[in-house]
Amino acid sequence: MPLIETLPDAQGHFGEYGGMFVPETLMTALHDLASEYERAKKSPEFRNELARLLRDFAGRPTPLYYAERLSKNLTGPKIYLKREDLLHTGAHKINNALGQILLAQRMQKKRIIAETGAGQHGVATATVAARFGCDCTIYMGAADMERQALNVARMKFLGAKVVTVTAGQATLKEAISEAMRDWVTNVRTTHYILGSALGSHPYPMMVRDFQCVIGEETKKQILERERRLPALLVACVGGGSNAIGLFHPFLNDMIVRMVGIEAGGEGIRSGKHAARFQGGRLGVLQGTKTFLLANEDGQIDLTHSVSAGLDYAAVGPEHSYLRDIGRVEYDFATDNEALAGFKLLSETEGIIPALETAHAVAYIAKIAPRMSANEIIIMNCSGRGDKDVATAAKYFGF
Repeated sequence: MPLIETLPDAQGHFGEYGGMFVPETLMTALHDLASEYERAKKSPEFRNELARLLRDFAGRPTPLYYAERLSKNLTGPKIYLKREDLLHTGAHKINNALGQILLAQRMQKKRIIAETGAGQHGVATATVAARFGCDCTIYMGAADMERQALNVARMKFLGAKVVTVTAGQATLKEAISEAMRDWVTNVRTTHYILGSALGSHPYPMMVRDFQCVIGEETKKQILERERRLPALLVACVGGGSNAIGLFHPFLNDMIVRMVGIEAGGEGIRSGKHAARFQGGRLGVLQGTKTFLLANEDGQIDLTHSVSAGLDYAAVGPEHSYLRDIGRVEYDFATDNEALAGFKLLSETEGIIPALETAHAVAYIAKIAPRMSANEIIIMNCSGRGDKDVATAAKYFGF
């Protein structure tokens, strides 16, 4: 396989995916953002300030942890966890939020908006807005607010206004739509901190770049620890930022297999899932051309996942491209499998994962016993599970 390109083209396309499908009112803002990002990447001042904040404020580098008891329990390879759950705010989302708030400062935009599903991106955005003294509004679906009440409270304590979205399924898709409507109205004064590697160009590229610190650290850490690369990388995939952040620095290391895990919900045949690569189709949603769940008339299908952060009808365009060229594989875990993974990691390692992360645990529980003892798996432990304890406790009858 030839070397894999690391950037989209000038119009934001990864192969046939990506692009800029937004109202004309936002085109200038997106082009300005892309230009400012290109300037910032070349600025030592920007890079040094981001590195300082990631270290001193967020808590990087995060450890690469050998999950010894989990490895023994699954009687297979050595399993390592990249501990993004140990970051300030409890998930990988802070990496991107810090990068984007610095861009907003450079563009002199003092009002910040964001969408959130599981609430972790909302908390990260509210956190960086408080750190830099910015006005902050977070859009969140009513269904997600109910199951992620802890994160709603955290956002409010951080000074953010949390707007309840009741349209449609009242989950992440609808929250993004409301945030985009706000941005169209207030584009001159407002920066939209999009939380995942999706949406219109330059967001998929930009969010990926801010999250690549995960994979860059992981590669350095595993080579120091084991003197070799892993056989397998695993991460959950909603929009896909934690996964692309882990995978991207390894794309041209062809001995490393990579698998992204989508939300299988109540099973693919039930239709109640969010596994875009299991029966999805090519389409355009909220700024980007990618794989999504829609019917033959192009109407977006309803989605379902026990994890609010994976409950979205589309996947990031770079993931669609990487699947097309065969570099990354995509599988799924059902709600029941994810909840079993939640319990498994908690009981074997004393680490309570987010339900999103638990989908990756579920896949490892299936694949590890079929791998050899001299192989290495690295899983992105993308978030901690405080926010999901009530959901899991109800399921297990605690």
